[in-house]
Amino acid sequence: MDIAPNTPLIDRLGRTHTSLRVSVTDRCNIRCFYCMPLENVRFKPRDELLTFEEMTRVVRVAARHGINKLRLTGGEPLVRSNLSQLIRMLKQVPGIAEIALTTNGILLPDQAADLKSAGLDRLNVSLDALSEAMFERITRRQGVQKVLAGIAAAQAAGFDNVRLNAVAIQNLTEGEIVPLANFARENDLHLRFIEFMPLDADRAWDKSQVLSGRQLREIIARDVAPLNEVKRDDQSQPAVDYQYADGVQRVGFISSVTQPFCGTCNRLRITAEGQLRNCLFGTEEWDARRIVRNAGTDADLSELLHSCVQAKKPSHGMDSPEFVPPERAMYQIGG
Repeated sequence: MDIAPNTPLIDRLGRTHTSLRVSVTDRCNIRCFYCMPLENVRFKPRDELLTFEEMTRVVRVAARHGINKLRLTGGEPLVRSNLSQLIRMLKQVPGIAEIALTTNGILLPDQAADLKSAGLDRLNVSLDALSEAMFERITRRQGVQKVLAGIAAAQAAGFDNVRLNAVAIQNLTEGEIVPLANFARENDLHLRFIEFMPLDADRAWDKSQVLSGRQLREIIARDVAPLNEVKRDDQSQPAVDYQYADGVQRVGFISSVTQPFCGTCNRLRITAEGQLRNCLFGTEEWDARRIVRNAGTDADLSELLHSCVQAKKPSHGMDSPEFVPPERAMYQIGG
């Protein structure tokens, strides 16, 4: 395949890919049951993870083909040493307009200021529950107060419009919905609820556990404030946002299971050990690490990126009876 310079990453369905999610580690300091096993977690050896220089090289080539937004993920990205240095390196890549990061927030009190000074543009903080008991039930660790302190530290460091991500689970987190919504409104945070997806390491997911976006909207409109849908400026964004009728903040719903948004997907992923993926639920990977560690050229990386995009399926297929969850759990893929 001979890839011309600056050829956009367009798949067979005409979807143009401009967003890359970069996992920097598979390690984490909590053990959310929808993401990781409780015990006997097998992390990748350190020397198998991409170095910052290797990550930056892949991003530089991807940016030549239209990637302009990055999201750093994990595992928990803040457990990767010197993450601010990676952000500084990525900020220098021509064409990258925005770098965001998703974190559980526990290490933010010590790192928020450094992340901001390094040039990080946006922060998403994962917080599924405000009560310590439910937080511990989900994460299998204590720490909700550390997360709240991390959110406060991020805002003090100058991060505007910090987003909260909350996974919603039927018959478990219903009691957290209203407290989370009120907390977000009171603290000028953009809350987004995410439907529970089949990416748990224990393979215990069942569709009956999905608390749908529609159900969540009904609860919030009834018990918090009426909602008005907001027109999407970016059709590729996964969330459908609603403005509270009283004008105090917004709330969004990522309905990956009940209302898939695959038709407008613009995202690619690269795992911490350098495997490109074209879908969170995909089963095929493209080995970028092999290229960067074996004297491969930038043209080789370009070809790999385009091969990955061209193989992208129309949808994740979760609504199909033939759907099989990926062998790798969320922490191994990158959130």
